[in-house]
Amino acid sequence: MFQKILVANRGEIARRLFLACRELGVRSVAIYSDADANAPWLRLADESYPLGGITAADSYLNQQKVLGVAQLCGAEAIHPGYGFLSENAAFVRACTARGIAFIGPGAEAMDMMGSKAAARILAQRAGVPVVPGVDGAGKTETELRTAATAIGYPVLIKASAGGGGKGMRVVWSEAEFMDAVQAARQEALSAFGDDHVLVEKYFTEIHHVEIQILADQQGNVLHLFERECSVQRRHQKIIEESPAPVVRSQALREAMAAAAVSLARSAQYVSAGTVEFVVDGEGKFYFLEMNTRLQVEHPVTELVTGLDLAAWQIRIAQGEALPFTQAELRQRGHAIECRVYAEDPAHHFLPSMGKITQYQRPSGPGVRVDDGIEQGSEITPYYDPMLAKVITWGYDRAEALRKMTQALREMVVLGVTTNIPYLLAILGEETFRGGHTSTNYLAENMAGWNPQPALSDDEWLTVAALELLHGGGKQSRRVAADGLTAQMDPWTAVANFRNVQ
Repeated sequence: MFQKILVANRGEIARRLFLACRELGVRSVAIYSDADANAPWLRLADESYPLGGITAADSYLNQQKVLGVAQLCGAEAIHPGYGFLSENAAFVRACTARGIAFIGPGAEAMDMMGSKAAARILAQRAGVPVVPGVDGAGKTETELRTAATAIGYPVLIKASAGGGGKGMRVVWSEAEFMDAVQAARQEALSAFGDDHVLVEKYFTEIHHVEIQILADQQGNVLHLFERECSVQRRHQKIIEESPAPVVRSQALREAMAAAAVSLARSAQYVSAGTVEFVVDGEGKFYFLEMNTRLQVEHPVTELVTGLDLAAWQIRIAQGEALPFTQAELRQRGHAIECRVYAEDPAHHFLPSMGKITQYQRPSGPGVRVDDGIEQGSEITPYYDPMLAKVITWGYDRAEALRKMTQALREMVVLGVTTNIPYLLAILGEETFRGGHTSTNYLAENMAGWNPQPALSDDEWLTVAALELLHGGGKQSRRVAADGLTAQMDPWTAVANFRNVQ
């Protein structure tokens, strides 16, 4: 059993992993950059060590620094969270060479699934449907253009390595292809050090559905059902839910789950992982890629299954076998996750930097918040602008939506601009509420969205003062929801109030 685990990450996922360690009775170790020296999540760890530097390259991505701290503090294992070093096979091998357990899959499986080209070949061998396409390895741009014409436009050019939308281009006609493939290769080379690309059929109406899997060292591979992540901006997910609204038949659910398990077995995969598919308008599914780590959206699966995925990653890395069978797992109710970002939706989603002057988490039955911030936290340009994840659970989708809408309305983040108004607009939009969200949803339904004039920080603080003076009554909550009104007089609104010098 591990006695001490180093968490090689920051923010909300670091906090999540510290809590998992605490649940298992394992000591946790935090590492931090100079920019995160006063971060609130550090206080949840049993020990913390500075890495120095401000940028990710100088801190959380510096393998020698991370491994040096692990050896210094005597950590037996490292949990990478997601991002940073979580899908770096070279880091996995470096951990193994130093006798440190990596909480995640082995380097060989990571190599195989980290390459979209290799993963595609493995999927075909495992009998998993793949999107019509061609591997660009060793092919000239002219040969790729010929292949694209044979596939039929539109096509998607995407980097074999990495993710996050980098090295990805949608091409609508042959005339655009040469410029697009050159740009995609250059971006892939810059981001991942590899200009290897694939060309695949691009579906204009498609849904993004993923299957969560869990596999132990004894050869047990189980699926934990599906999530839909079709609401995406620039290929980045912002809302996720389980069950997937697009999966309207048990036959489709079981076929996708069986394909995911087959692929994981073929890769001899161990730990938590996610097999991603696209589903077309006819209900046919195709393999997209596999993420060899814990996903940002893992809480929705936890809420519908009752399993702690972070804890099970640790227990699997310790050699424990999964004590339950596939037949014992159930998908109960409905869960939705919204990602809250420090960004300005009214101005092309530009990141918003600054100090959080006021922060209030929503709460209540069926409401969960994973965050790494507090009042006074500094939001810097050095890392991802995601502030928190709000997750709600209900007996059905309608209840989960009601809880999410209320939770976001209750959430207060002052000092930086957030995407909360944008999320609320999506939750209230008719197409989304009907569960008909393709990956084009935002472009087709939210392109004309204009936010209501926002209250300034001073106005929000005045609202908060009214709330306190009025004792949290119904009228003050209406003022907070609708904006300041001249009808509210704080000096007459509160009974038995005296101004004492």
